[in-house]
Amino acid sequence: MQQSDSKIIEIKNFEDKRLDVYARLTENQLLNHAEPEKGMFIAESPKVIDRALDAGYEPVSVLVEKRQIDAQASSVLSRCDGIPVFTAEFDILTKLTGFKLTRGMLCAMKRKPLLSIEEICKNARRIAVLENVMNPTNVGAIIRSAAALNIDAVILADGCSNPLYRRAIRVSMGTVFQIPWTIMKDGESFADEGISRLKNMGFVSAALALTDDSVSLDYQPLAKEEKLAIVLGAEGDGLSVKTIKACDYTVKIPMSHGVDSLNVAAASAVAFWELAKKKT
Repeated sequence: MQQSDSKIIEIKNFEDKRLDVYARLTENQLLNHAEPEKGMFIAESPKVIDRALDAGYEPVSVLVEKRQIDAQASSVLSRCDGIPVFTAEFDILTKLTGFKLTRGMLCAMKRKPLLSIEEICKNARRIAVLENVMNPTNVGAIIRSAAALNIDAVILADGCSNPLYRRAIRVSMGTVFQIPWTIMKDGESFADEGISRLKNMGFVSAALALTDDSVSLDYQPLAKEEKLAIVLGAEGDGLSVKTIKACDYTVKIPMSHGVDSLNVAAASAVAFWELAKKKT
């Protein structure tokens, strides 16, 4: 292993305050609404941590299974100079965190200030907008599909789970650090402020929803739009009526066997594949 200036600390006291970030703080406490500049998140597994480091996120400390220090975790540790590296056997770490560590490694990292919609969409051709997608697993899966299928940016509107929740990061396989995204401010509505800002940038919007006037996903004018925002809502209630009415198109995925809907993560992948194909 390449030598690191990080301090290896064997865990002997579960009550060590420096372990709170791994053992006792909730996702909302890590987010730190009151002082967002002090917000943190937990990245899990060497591959995901590497992607966060590549994106410029600052590590605060590492929690690593003892046997991984000179194995899978070694390359990451070589990039984390000067921070505490807490270590113990697998069973002790599981007891401390309450779950089994993926590839035996967690890293507490500082959040970055959110960029504006205008900043992340400045050079975008295809973007995704999420509304009320509260399940972090779905948020992570959608962002992974967005990164894979030519989506240039993601906007999270009213009621969405935070993309830097541990579960969302893990499901995204670290692609949350590879594609630009932002979260609309509390109290802002996509149907009002959000869609107006996108229109000012030249975007038209397509709501994925079942209505009497929904067009098929392969409707040719959609593919020809120069700038398109694909708007997705949660399962169940889906998009709000106000958001659907505010969009330029309402779009449905053609389905067979009487199926009328898909999980939002699956639906997003289908929509991205069809509507974000690279022009040839």
